[in-house]
Amino acid sequence: MRGDPSYGRQPVILSRTRSTTTSVLQDTAPVPPPHANALPAYAPPTTGLLSHLPSAAVPYAELIRLDKPTGTYYLFFPCVFSTLLAAPLTTPITPPLTVLGTSLLFLTGALVMRGAGCTINDLWDRNLDPHVARTRLRPIARGAITPRAAIVFTGAQLLTGFAVLLQFPVACLAYGVPSLLLVATYPLAKRVTHYPQLVLGLTFSWGAIMGFPALGIDLLHNTPALAAAAALYASNVAWTVLYDMIYAHMDIRDDAAAGIKSIALRHEANTKAVLAGLGVAQVALLVAAGAAVGAGPVFFVGSCGSAALSLATMVWCVRLQSVRDCWWWFQWGCWFTGGGIAAGLAAEYAARYSGWYERAAAGEVDQEKA
Repeated sequence: MRGDPSYGRQPVILSRTRSTTTSVLQDTAPVPPPHANALPAYAPPTTGLLSHLPSAAVPYAELIRLDKPTGTYYLFFPCVFSTLLAAPLTTPITPPLTVLGTSLLFLTGALVMRGAGCTINDLWDRNLDPHVARTRLRPIARGAITPRAAIVFTGAQLLTGFAVLLQFPVACLAYGVPSLLLVATYPLAKRVTHYPQLVLGLTFSWGAIMGFPALGIDLLHNTPALAAAAALYASNVAWTVLYDMIYAHMDIRDDAAAGIKSIALRHEANTKAVLAGLGVAQVALLVAAGAAVGAGPVFFVGSCGSAALSLATMVWCVRLQSVRDCWWWFQWGCWFTGGGIAAGLAAEYAARYSGWYERAAAGEVDQEKA
């Protein structure tokens, strides 16, 4: 995602000039745009989480968007989906404490890797951000963190993420490490294609695969699990493209002026139709994931039904010309759709772990005999 829509106003291009010659290791502060003085100067946070941190730590917390966790939740939800979908497939069924512990590890990894992704993104955009009102006060853009320090910080985050990955079964290394290539290339994609959201989807949805090996399921030797993981991954890719297309509408004018490509620009005239198609694809693929592992009605009603309802409501209601409205749906759509899918999967897991389906089937047999 391009950034951090926290200002609640239409972004303004300050300058269309963009330098491409600065070395990524250059430690000089970015040159401010000609009209930067017309906008408010940076002021340290006085409320919220960041206001309680040491002043030296604040720029790094801002860099990883610590006070704006929506991106972390979007990265975390696919991990939860796959963990809950995979849990009933193990023999015996994975116990609740293991599911909880695995989910907490994924939450830690999502927080760390989302921060690393934001840092990499801001390094790529260090010559563009100072010229856009919404991003000009980011730590690298305003010179609070040098590119060299940001690269060192990125390395520390990646090492931390690797340490989290090592807490999972060894097989997870083979699935997790390749995702780093996608993390690094998304910021480049928005410079060369109108569909960087697809690359973002491939990146943010990776967790939809990881829950299976995390619980010891060998995808290469378990055809139903492999089919479910593939369908769940594709479903999350569609979801990511959908919500990030709405997000991209907040920057659509700035992107056009600065030469940044996005799906919102490419399909500005028929965005709602594209969003509707993505929503249908997401739900259909979610249904396919459940069908592949023999999920019951609790999953199809809870997860698939809630996803269809929340997505239809969002696509119908979102006002794409309003920055504030796009941000509201981006932020809360995470919980409406992601929370609904997770709740349905959790209920399905509980039904299988408790033997509810078996008891219900036995009750039907007894009724038939009577």
